[in-house]
Amino acid sequence: MTKSKERKVRPYINPYVGGVLLGLVLLAANFVSGRGLGASGAIKSTVVTAVTAVAPSASENTAFVKEFRESHEGNPMKTWLVFEMMGVLVGGFLSGAIAGRLKFKVEHSPKITSRRRLIFALAGGILFGFGSQLGRGCTSGSALSGMAVLSLGGFITMMAIFGTAFAMAYLFRKNWI
Repeated sequence: MTKSKERKVRPYINPYVGGVLLGLVLLAANFVSGRGLGASGAIKSTVVTAVTAVAPSASENTAFVKEFRESHEGNPMKTWLVFEMMGVLVGGFLSGAIAGRLKFKVEHSPKITSRRRLIFALAGGILFGFGSQLGRGCTSGSALSGMAVLSLGGFITMMAIFGTAFAMAYLFRKNWI
């Protein structure tokens, strides 16, 4: 590829600056909405809406779906967490496009195949989603937002997340390195 056709890839933001910016976003979220950030609530709203659309009679007989819909005035998609996650997706896409990193490829170690990388990513996402429901929220909601309001549970959650990640990294490192 010639230099004229190559897009200049911009460097990533300094992680310390990124951390400060994330903290400011979290502060603004608490100030504007009265609560912190979180992704699992948006996923839950999407799942409840999909279940209601696909199987309306089953959703009426499922206590969780019915209660969740009623607690959100009949339309779980109108919660601010859904709009937050749409902003994250659009913002991530725009950021990748502006920085010249928007590519359709699977990044993985040369030691594994793209298929194996995708299978592990899917399995990890499913386990993380299931765990976020057991833990009553994702890392953003439980740990980050919990720590922002000085909740002991937030600090314990963050320690558990990083502790588990370090322990599991040893077992799975051959899939990425």
